Amino acid sequence: MGPIQPQYDCVVLGGGPAGSTAATIVAQAGHSVLLVDRDSMPRPHVGESLMPESYWVFKRLGLLDALAQTNFPRKVGVQFVNDTGRESQPFFFRTHDPRPSSETWHVDRAEFDHLLFKNAAAHGADCHEAVRVTDVVMERNRAVGVLLSDSSGERHRVAARVVVDATGQQTLLASKLGIRRPNPHLKKAALWRHYRGGDRDESGGGVKTLILHSSGKRSWFWYIPQSDNLVSVGCVGDSDYLLKGRASPEQTFAEELAQCEGVRKRLAQATPADKLQVDREFSYSTNQPAGEGWVLVGDAWGFVDPVYSSGVYFALKSAELAADCVAEGLARDDTSAAQLGKWGPGFSQGVASIRKLVDAFYSKEFRVGQFIRDHPEHQGRLTDLLIGRIFQPEASPIFEDLDRWLAKQKSDKRTAKSNNQRNRQDAKKEGGN
Repeated sequence: MGPIQPQYDCVVLGGGPAGSTAATIVAQAGHSVLLVDRDSMPRPHVGESLMPESYWVFKRLGLLDALAQTNFPRKVGVQFVNDTGRESQPFFFRTHDPRPSSETWHVDRAEFDHLLFKNAAAHGADCHEAVRVTDVVMERNRAVGVLLSDSSGERHRVAARVVVDATGQQTLLASKLGIRRPNPHLKKAALWRHYRGGDRDESGGGVKTLILHSSGKRSWFWYIPQSDNLVSVGCVGDSDYLLKGRASPEQTFAEELAQCEGVRKRLAQATPADKLQVDREFSYSTNQPAGEGWVLVGDAWGFVDPVYSSGVYFALKSAELAADCVAEGLARDDTSAAQLGKWGPGFSQGVASIRKLVDAFYSKEFRVGQFIRDHPEHQGRLTDLLIGRIFQPEASPIFEDLDRWLAKQKSDKRTAKSNNQRNRQDAKKEGGN
């Protein structure tokens, strides 16, 4: 790779899934692209469960064969375990849709991100590792370039017609412009690590993502089998609950694990493979997806929640949609906010479906298995949502029925509580006579 040039059509900040996807697509369109990442590849990252609908972005990037040749385990479904330990019927994707696009992978993010980064270079992007972004250069409200510092300490001022921020939860541009907004209803934290030797159920022809509530539903765990006999295990709960007024994160993780029999039994023969990691208050959004000469993609645009494994898919899809707008804008010499951000409303509408499922999940009344037993007509649509098919018109009344169902569960719980209190009062009165 040659030296960083003083000018490009497009500079992409961040070499994760969003940045590498955007760089690849803009370069494929014939524009000059610089892609930089502050770390050296491959860099460690929490192991990820993908959504199957990522297939179509991988196909466009020319990565399906390369992914098939990895040792990433095939993801064939999702299963939920409630706070009593009861397991839902697995949502096997191929049962719902037999096409290859209905299955995906559990990936090692270090290897996965490196694969996408190299793919961007193969399609003509100028890719540089270990390059730190010190600032985005603005003229009035327009992004016109970036200031960079490479591993040797050399500084670069690079002009760009468009700057794509794919800096992940660093949200460099959104933070600079003051447009990042934490979600006040999802102030969550996550404690996570990898284990070696955990249980791997491959009865469905591959592995499943498991989502398991702890007793009392104050936290939940993800359980994601990966390659090399590893499993990614994370605990998610309210940030205040997990991180304030308690002992060390290690002790807190152990206490929560003791409240989740489903994970504990699967780790009975396992040993920790790395140090515990802590992520704080990761749910947020931004006021706008783009401005004059700049656009946000992936986690730089926003992050919902890890529960349905939507993060990487949203990164890939937002980058694909935004990159098409960037390439079109560069060809037309229109790098306005309207041109660069016209993908935003449709994308946000699709993401709203997952936000609704997240809100339902965090209600005390939600039990996936019970909802499907009461409303079997929504089995297919719920499977579609777990696959990631959220950018088509909503044809199912699943959310209307889900809202009514949750309200009934809440009402029934209040009635049962009231009856129990009345029975105790009656028993007390009888005992006093």
